[in-house]
Amino acid sequence: MAERLQFPYVAVRNRIGEVSSKPLLPITLQHKGLEFATSGLLDSGADINVLPFHIGLALGVVWEEQNISLPLAGSLADVEARGIVVEGTVANVWHGDLAFAWASSRKVPLILGHVNFFESFDVCFYRMMMYFELTPTSNRIR
Repeated sequence: MAERLQFPYVAVRNRIGEVSSKPLLPITLQHKGLEFATSGLLDSGADINVLPFHIGLALGVVWEEQNISLPLAGSLADVEARGIVVEGTVANVWHGDLAFAWASSRKVPLILGHVNFFESFDVCFYRMMMYFELTPTSNRIR
């Protein structure tokens, strides 16, 4: 059976000073020999993973070389995005490819959505107890 990983919700302060708790997952992204350690918002309502512009640049991705255009929806509907694949590592237990809509904006958060993060993990949210659990699917486990 795959190892179950447990992470706490993280308290985040918004622009007007209000604090809310969010399921932010520590994750390291790799591409072309470069690494970027960050946290991604687990969003069960997001169809796809979304990568902020500055993280793609830090990973050595060149905007002009990406030719797959992806439409975003909701509050990101007017943000241009292009498809890219990078490697991701979670808790030194899971390592695999993650497909992202690389957004042309630095103001979007790193979002982990159904394609393809939720395809790689079973996710259980325990909001009242302030933690969430991930269980990697059978493939891609180190």
